[in-house]
Amino acid sequence: MTRNASTSATDASVAPPLAVLHAVRKTYGAQRALDGVDLRLARGQLLALLGPNGAGKSTAIALLLGLIRAEAGTVELFGADPQTLAPRRRIGVMLQNGALPDTLRVGELLRMTANYYPRPRALAECADLAGIGDVLQRPYGKLSGGQQRRVQFALALCGRPEMLFLDEPTVGMDIAARERLWATLRALLGEGCAILLTTHYLEEAEALADCVVVLARGRVLAAGSVEELRACSAGTRIRCRSALGVDTLRAWPGVQSCECAAGVLTLSVREPEPVLRRLLAEDATLSALEVRRAGLSEAFTELTREAA
Repeated sequence: MTRNASTSATDASVAPPLAVLHAVRKTYGAQRALDGVDLRLARGQLLALLGPNGAGKSTAIALLLGLIRAEAGTVELFGADPQTLAPRRRIGVMLQNGALPDTLRVGELLRMTANYYPRPRALAECADLAGIGDVLQRPYGKLSGGQQRRVQFALALCGRPEMLFLDEPTVGMDIAARERLWATLRALLGEGCAILLTTHYLEEAEALADCVVVLARGRVLAAGSVEELRACSAGTRIRCRSALGVDTLRAWPGVQSCECAAGVLTLSVREPEPVLRRLLAEDATLSALEVRRAGLSEAFTELTREAA
């Protein structure tokens, strides 16, 4: 894994990439949205594009969808200009803000969308993949937010896409709906579909992604597998209730940070064993002990904190 703007997706060179950003720059007035960004997405790969608000994620997606032009660099979709019709017919898109007619029934929306594609999925198949078979006769505007997101997902699948662009797809969904969508995405990946995912649910990226790219201020901070990004973070979190003070624990060898909230201490350490032994030896009242390896969330926080 590397941590600079020339980083590209893991193992993208194994198969020809379906989507490419190379040395891309895009500005809006005085603001540079993307500054020399590289990104490659291969068939059967899920790439999670992460970053704080304003990092450049939406701009990267808009470039690949052909909605805007880059000022410098290369943008390709299936080896072609994303603004041409042929590559657009091979993708499915689920944007964060998708406006659909409130009065149309869900089944009508699916049939209307399917007509745009030469080889669409059957309505029943789309409904089953998205888990919306029970709302096909209901007007879209009468659905809950989570149900509307599932309908938008079904619409993205209508054209039997070779590549999916999913922008915050599970916002508003309950746990069962979210897990069903995850299962569908895994099945699509197994069929060779490529997926570009943006999400603020870092556990979602951790569960699904083959490659993670972290953007901040228009630059790539880091890219690699989930395991490689975890390595960017202090290795382990120790949580406990202890009579020992925060200042005391911060001074211990091997403790990188220590915070206290609601009486619970959280220690960040590289090697947990020596710290755990000392905690147990020096505090007979130690309780609520929990040891957890740092995850993608901690790595993301540390990477973006460094950038800020």
